[in-house]
Amino acid sequence: MLFKKSVLIIFLFSCVVYNAAYSQPKTDSLLLSILQGDTSVLIKNIIADPNTYRLQIIYTQIDRDKSNNPSFKNYYFNKDANLYFNPASTVKLPLSLLALEKLNSIKVKGVNKYTTLQIDSSYSKQTTAYNDFTSANKLPSIAHYIKKVFLISDNDAYNRLYEFIGQQTINKQLHNKGYTNTRITRRFTGMNEDENRHTNTIRFIDEKGRLLYTQPPAYNTDSFDYNNIVKIGKAHYNRNDSLINEPIDFTKANNLPLEDLQQILQSVLFPGSVPEEQRFDLSKDDYRFLYQFLSQYPSETNYPKYDTGQYYDSYVKFFFRNETHAMPPHVRVFNKVGWAYGFLTDVSYVADFGNNIEYMLTATIYVNSDGVLNDDKYDYDSVGSPFMYRLGQVIYNYELQRPRPYKPDLNKFKIDYEQRDPNDARPSVKDADN
Repeated sequence: MLFKKSVLIIFLFSCVVYNAAYSQPKTDSLLLSILQGDTSVLIKNIIADPNTYRLQIIYTQIDRDKSNNPSFKNYYFNKDANLYFNPASTVKLPLSLLALEKLNSIKVKGVNKYTTLQIDSSYSKQTTAYNDFTSANKLPSIAHYIKKVFLISDNDAYNRLYEFIGQQTINKQLHNKGYTNTRITRRFTGMNEDENRHTNTIRFIDEKGRLLYTQPPAYNTDSFDYNNIVKIGKAHYNRNDSLINEPIDFTKANNLPLEDLQQILQSVLFPGSVPEEQRFDLSKDDYRFLYQFLSQYPSETNYPKYDTGQYYDSYVKFFFRNETHAMPPHVRVFNKVGWAYGFLTDVSYVADFGNNIEYMLTATIYVNSDGVLNDDKYDYDSVGSPFMYRLGQVIYNYELQRPRPYKPDLNKFKIDYEQRDPNDARPSVKDADN
């Protein structure tokens, strides 16, 4: 009898594991209905073939009660934690939050996000960072790196945040917050697995160059679960520009499931809406700073002084980026985008102060019709960007007519943005690595 019970338990456990691993993608009828109701041929063609485009969407309705407390309802299209997409630069969002959180844990007088830091080389392929000529004082700081991450999605800034936090701390902290399927293992530069486990010596100094705090080099001894094999495409070019007639292997690449990404942004904009253990340890000024640069435009920013022809206002606002490059005057988008290997991803909170509406929209799409990766021949301009813009407008227009029990008070998200100095004769930044 004991043997039979044991067999039954094993069988039931196996069924649970099987169902978790092979669960069906989730699609809600409301979101499907909204998408099917659009007249765009592009929308119709893509939602009819979501697997080819590896399409996933999360539309989040936000409703307020009479005390302005928000509640959230997610609607999904083809949401599947097992359907890999390359998160690209969206990983810069959690790293920005973790960097601020780590700074708050140091508790050394004078060390904060605005403090100058000096990054030394401590291991193979590491590089130093002693200056940053795009900042007001020509010196690097965590605050300035985060600004560059959000304004145009700067890659070097991401690498420096990665080095400050450390690979082990990045993953431990995210897992402790409940994002157990998230994995961030790589800088955005040509390093191997071992080199990415090592991070640099970092020194914080005051305005006179005096040492305030030293962070020694770190090495991640933790292991990662690489049991889920992920290969995409039919061929790819390697680092030597040689064509390899095999799929590209993303098994050990960064991984950030779409629902985790949406929850991370929600936890910053609405920390009270998530469990306490899921929040980031941020100060009041950290939140103010994040809200500003999640939504500020390059044209409003003096440092860095970006070329606004190349880095236009909607440059990193995929759901509002069209051929005019202009943003609606009464709309602000608090978001982070990513694009690489044919994937386009955006996680956004939209606040329309003219019409008093708010919502979140998160989506990822893969557009690579030739099946070859690293050939720089992705369908971003012809398919990906037009789809993301059209999707953004479909949801925005739906929200404009959606009835709400109470109009939201959005004053929390009204920011006093910078104004570009018209007399600034410095050359503009045109060629950032992003």
